[in-house]
Amino acid sequence: MARAIVVDEEGYFYFVRAERDDDFGRATLIETSGGGVEAGEDLVSAIKRELKEELGAEVEVVCRIGVVSDYYNLIHRHNLNNYFFCKVISFGDRNLTRDEIEDFHLSTLKLTYEEAVAEYQKRCETKLGRLIANRELPILKRSKEIIDIDR
Repeated sequence: MARAIVVDEEGYFYFVRAERDDDFGRATLIETSGGGVEAGEDLVSAIKRELKEELGAEVEVVCRIGVVSDYYNLIHRHNLNNYFFCKVISFGDRNLTRDEIEDFHLSTLKLTYEEAVAEYQKRCETKLGRLIANRELPILKRSKEIIDIDR
């Protein structure tokens, strides 16, 4: 998996909101944009493609933040999430899959750092929300440190 913390020149962060009602239960979630790596694709190409599809964003990949491993017991799936820090170059049209539109009702969130932290904390009422927050809040915090160092 390739995932990204995406920031614009004004310091806003971009995430996806998913409204799920599936095997994991009914939940509204916040998550970094990203997804699977296709055959023959490297991680940087994958994250650029995923960000274009889900956010409509052309980005500069600034650096790799790290890798987070998670396991979904319900579906017996182990993910290695490779996280990147990316800066927005421009926005255009999104290219969502049918599942992302019809099943997950994927939408874009533009948030300050503080709003993003609060949104992750708010979504911890479900097991899946907690899993995602535990996976992504440390990455978000590290991204904020990268931004603060650059100033």
